[in-house]
Amino acid sequence: MNTPRAEAELVTSDGLRLSARRWSSDETRASVVVVHGFGASSRDPAVVAACERLAASGLDVLAYDSRGHGASGGEATLGDQERHDVAAAVERAQANAPRVVLVGASMGAIGVLRYASTADDLDGIVVVSCPARWTLPRNVRGLMSALCTQTSLGCAFARRRMGVRIATHIDRPAPPIELIERVQAPIAILHGALDPFIPWQDAHALHARAPEPRRLEIVPGMRHAFDLALPDPLVRAVDWTLSASRSER
Repeated sequence: MNTPRAEAELVTSDGLRLSARRWSSDETRASVVVVHGFGASSRDPAVVAACERLAASGLDVLAYDSRGHGASGGEATLGDQERHDVAAAVERAQANAPRVVLVGASMGAIGVLRYASTADDLDGIVVVSCPARWTLPRNVRGLMSALCTQTSLGCAFARRRMGVRIATHIDRPAPPIELIERVQAPIAILHGALDPFIPWQDAHALHARAPEPRRLEIVPGMRHAFDLALPDPLVRAVDWTLSASRSER
């Protein structure tokens, strides 16, 4: 049986307090850190569904509200300073089980790659709906995203209507297609075949640049980020990273 425990708190190296939740399992094979995307939180129904499915498969799961989101402090930087959030969660997860896998979706995938590109303490990485480069689609969703994150009116809208506090100055890290080349752990890439925001071709581009061992799955019927079609493919991806990590040792 897996149960969500009382809320936890993480403290980042730059002094932010992050609200977190943990799902524990009777027989823990490894720890998984789940990092949500822009505008979501650890309480988002699709994020919770993914956490519960992972815990049901025998994994200890830690999810948190990224900076500027939910009940956490600070301001969102769209994947850059979020590496400090990931680091704090990894440190906590390592206390729960010695093997740690990171799962990040969309903005969360960027934060995961930002951390993983300089880390050697991971057993696996799963990125979901991750862009390859710093470009937005030329459609309504892309326009709305640009307005929400790159204009003062958009940031005010995001704060008021979405509960997301966005930093006024954001430094762009290297794009994911460059970050992924530096990853030292097995990496699985998941992408929705129906993603309306990030085209599935980005997943193929990331896979082509990722070091071995690597895995790619385009999920039929899945849209963007922690879609409700994701949990079963996500468990397969995490299991593959753990198996691939063990075979390397």
